[in-house]
Amino acid sequence: MKIKKSIFLIASLLLMSVGCSDYLEVNDNPNDPPISTPSLSLPVAQQNFASLNGTSMVYLGQFMTYNWTTPSNWSANQALIRYTITTSFYSNIFESSYLSVFKDLTYIQNYEDPSGSIDYSAYYAIADIVKGFQYQLLVDLYGDVPYTEANLRAENRTPAYDDAETIYKDVIDKLTAAASLALSLPANAENPMDQDIIFYGDMTKWAQFANTIKLRMLVRLSGTGQDAYIQEQVASINANGAGYITEDVSSNPGYSDDAGKQSPFYGYIGKGPNNTEIDRNDYTVATDYTIDYLSNRNDPRLTRIYAEADNGGYHGAEQSTILPGSGFTSDDLSKVGPGLLTSSTQDQPIMLVSEALFIQAEAALNGYISGGDSVAQQLYNQAIEESFVFLGVEDAVNEAQTYYTQDLPNVSWTSSPNKLEAIITQKWIALNGTASIESWIDLTRTGYPSGLPIPEESDGVRPVRLLYPDTEVGRNSQNVPQQTGSDAFTDEPFWN
Repeated sequence: MKIKKSIFLIASLLLMSVGCSDYLEVNDNPNDPPISTPSLSLPVAQQNFASLNGTSMVYLGQFMTYNWTTPSNWSANQALIRYTITTSFYSNIFESSYLSVFKDLTYIQNYEDPSGSIDYSAYYAIADIVKGFQYQLLVDLYGDVPYTEANLRAENRTPAYDDAETIYKDVIDKLTAAASLALSLPANAENPMDQDIIFYGDMTKWAQFANTIKLRMLVRLSGTGQDAYIQEQVASINANGAGYITEDVSSNPGYSDDAGKQSPFYGYIGKGPNNTEIDRNDYTVATDYTIDYLSNRNDPRLTRIYAEADNGGYHGAEQSTILPGSGFTSDDLSKVGPGLLTSSTQDQPIMLVSEALFIQAEAALNGYISGGDSVAQQLYNQAIEESFVFLGVEDAVNEAQTYYTQDLPNVSWTSSPNKLEAIITQKWIALNGTASIESWIDLTRTGYPSGLPIPEESDGVRPVRLLYPDTEVGRNSQNVPQQTGSDAFTDEPFWN
């Protein structure tokens, strides 16, 4: 597949032009906007989107679902382990979504070719799909957020906050329309091709991605008494004929082993250019619970999700800010494994096909996809196989089949009395190190995986949301919903 290495230069230039200020910025003249085009802005928006979802969002999700901890010889991650949720805690998730991702996507959507000769419908569809993915996460993590008045720049410095469920429903409608547009573009529509660093202009894949995001949102709504609405929306997915993703969704504009050009996750937690050490790699290690969980179930993914400790074996520690030194240093504990860290040039995962299959399995279990329990089981088994493949387990499919035919609950479908618990538990394993933020949202929604420990320092309560950042509180105080520190633990998402 041809990749334009020059995209990084383009991205760097555009970040200095159209992506530097936030959605409240008033210094730009709306009548004389920075010069760009959708073909130049799209890879910038996609790269910022992939980077946000491949770095801090993964790191946060890994700690909230008890996959990672910190060794005794480091004092990092105190707020994560103590669940000290403040207005500055991971505020970049909110801020970067608006400052870079939504801003550039909105620029694309509002762009009109001065000559009138180029149709940008493909870009508009892609922008709506990427926005839908990110808005779903923001609503799940924050609740009400700016939506209808967001990204208007100087036209509105203080956007209103829209109702979370209203945003969800509108995003679902936009995903429906975007999938339809992607599948029926005007004849003169420009194809983004290599400027699209996710699907390289394959609009059928974009429609499949839209359908998959939409199904994820519909499954979120399964406990809200809206089955008729969900069934109607699933029927519209079936009607467009594209189906769901059949391969991992990832980005790659030409990542390289150079500063600022590495694959986001690898550069964040793996190695720096020329194999230089990164502190975060040394102070990020496995938890004892996760190591034991995988080991006790004969799960060969253990050696792909985690690395053998420098002092030998696979070992983890509890999530605690106070650990004994002996046996609990970064040399004694397992770090992030070779199935997740391959090279500086690795693709940046955005949504794995294993996740899509687990979502479909839950939809079938709930009766939203026809076939009932037998189809749910087929999708569940296939999802586990895809997880083994993604992590690079040797003889992946056969190993997966050996694994999920063990007579163990939440491993074998037939041995699992609670099918939903089995689906969510296996999804938690499959998303370890990739989309673990989704595992935290699933944990809030379902309570699964059951039995996940809670750090002692957190007073025994796990957060269910994030707080609006202090930058937003200061700039948009008349619209930001009132919040207190306890809201992070008590203010459940609307779908819960």
